[in-house]
Amino acid sequence: MAVIGVLALQGDVREHVTALEEAGARARPVRRLAEIEAMDGLVIPGGESTTLWRLTVAFELLDPLRKLIASGLPAFGSCAGMIMLAERLEDGVEGQQTFGGIDMTVRRNAFGRQVDSFEHDVTLRLAVGAAFHAVFIRAPWVERAGPAVDVIGEDEGRIIAVRQGVLLATAFHPELTPDRRIHELFVSMVKGMS
Repeated sequence: MAVIGVLALQGDVREHVTALEEAGARARPVRRLAEIEAMDGLVIPGGESTTLWRLTVAFELLDPLRKLIASGLPAFGSCAGMIMLAERLEDGVEGQQTFGGIDMTVRRNAFGRQVDSFEHDVTLRLAVGAAFHAVFIRAPWVERAGPAVDVIGEDEGRIIAVRQGVLLATAFHPELTPDRRIHELFVSMVKGMS
């Protein structure tokens, strides 16, 4: 059984742990490098991307996580986690850094401010099923995706879900719904089955 860590610096940690366990993995919160290195995969939850960046610097995780992701650690980022997996940012704060890994440019808070948050059914290019009920909270979107990036979700022409190799990212929060298809996809990616 895959053991997947959820980066427990801020955000929907508990919700991702529950979703991963319901999707067939063992999951646990992680915040130290030794804990992360012992995992088969890593979820980077939503929250606030500049806070997440600053916390990874304070916990001395920014460069080690960059190296782990570059060396093939499967990772899934939702909302702020998508921002952290982007190679390039639009509307980032001065000096803001990411883990990188996915050849994409992400625009922070693209859908608007907190008061502009919404829920909406979207169509994803997954192997099974109907529309996915997506929760967007101050969500980003992908401005540009490189040729190696598989766009697996768009909404009104905006890229909201991508995959590149063993990296997966969504602009929305699948952990806040009972639909486990995104987490099931990530678990299968960690196991090398998808």
